[in-house]
Amino acid sequence: MARKVSFSALESRSARLRLKIRRRPFSGPSLARGILLMYRRNKTNGTWVLKVSDGRGAYWTKAFALADDFEDADGKNVLTFHEAQDQAKKLARGDEGSGNGAPITVDGALVSYKTDLTARGANPYNAGWPRVHLTNALLSKPAALLVATELKKWRDSLLSTMAPSTINRLCGCLCAALEQAAQHDKRIQNREAWEVGLASLPNAQEVRNIILADDTVRAFVGGAYEIDDKFGLLTDTLAVTGARPSQAVRLRVEDLHDHPMRPKLMMPKSAKGGARNRAEKKLERYSVPITLQLAARLRAAAKGRADHAPLLLQSDGSPWGDNPGQKYHRHVAKVVTAIDADPDATMYALRHSSIARMLLRNVPIRLVASLHNTSVAMIEKHYSKYITEHSIDDITRAGLLSELTPAVENVVALAR
Repeated sequence: MARKVSFSALESRSARLRLKIRRRPFSGPSLARGILLMYRRNKTNGTWVLKVSDGRGAYWTKAFALADDFEDADGKNVLTFHEAQDQAKKLARGDEGSGNGAPITVDGALVSYKTDLTARGANPYNAGWPRVHLTNALLSKPAALLVATELKKWRDSLLSTMAPSTINRLCGCLCAALEQAAQHDKRIQNREAWEVGLASLPNAQEVRNIILADDTVRAFVGGAYEIDDKFGLLTDTLAVTGARPSQAVRLRVEDLHDHPMRPKLMMPKSAKGGARNRAEKKLERYSVPITLQLAARLRAAAKGRADHAPLLLQSDGSPWGDNPGQKYHRHVAKVVTAIDADPDATMYALRHSSIARMLLRNVPIRLVASLHNTSVAMIEKHYSKYITEHSIDDITRAGLLSELTPAVENVVALAR
């Protein structure tokens, strides 16, 4: 049986009612290391308040039940002093022997979400990314005790460090982790906390697709080769195919079909969209034509290696991994600066440029979508404005109604 802590100032109803009514809780007994029970005196039933340290100098507090000041305890919403102790320990760290286990914290929810993403063949980065930006107090807090105001405060604090669209993606990752935790623990009944507190910021959905001119793309690829041959080969492949980096780094040696006149790559699909059969879809391939020059470079890089080996490697011979951007982002920044390109350009600018190049050269949009492993709807959504600005004049003028040439009267033929 768990040891009960005595504290005369809060233990009895009469003792609590002698306290002054105030907003700030009265400090109560320490129930365990880093766990403190507190009490707020109200005009009606007082409130039991839990205060928990995260072990790193920060703490969080949460009112979790009413005290039996003016009505009898019911073991759930109205608790006696000793019942409040049990509930406080369960909420903070779990009560051994209760059969329920420790309530999962935000940190635990992210760990569980990472395991789930890995099992489904999805990118575990989405579970690790929020942890980089969350405070220690939020990470250590049980998901069941989260409230909208604290999550909103955290979300808004990011506005000084990242774009609203990035914040929305980050909050989406955290929401997914918390939602999964709620699905597996019925004690978590506060979905409104993250649905409201982490709601998407408005006017943040406009996507700025940076389109590079062909000469700039060539300079981008050349600058990458100057930094490192392996990085250059990855960049070259992305520029020619328009694939996502996460797809290209999964290419195997056997995916290079080195035809003497019509070489191609069997590009792995991205399996975007969160489908349950994501791992299976990521094994699927689709054909992408490449230039003879790129084929020759890839053939040289693959020489002597097994068919199942990665086609594209880092300079140390290791694979690029699931998050290649973490390994090459500084190289990209150097290249962008060296060629005086848009400072916001990333590797994805090569993909955007590939899509725009094909559309401007009248490649059917359905084919463009297939070659870039996306949908016609997504291309129309994100590239219509660019295509309209750059090509509508040339294309539509051919369809304009032409006026008849006025008849010319009194024409006198010149003598020969």
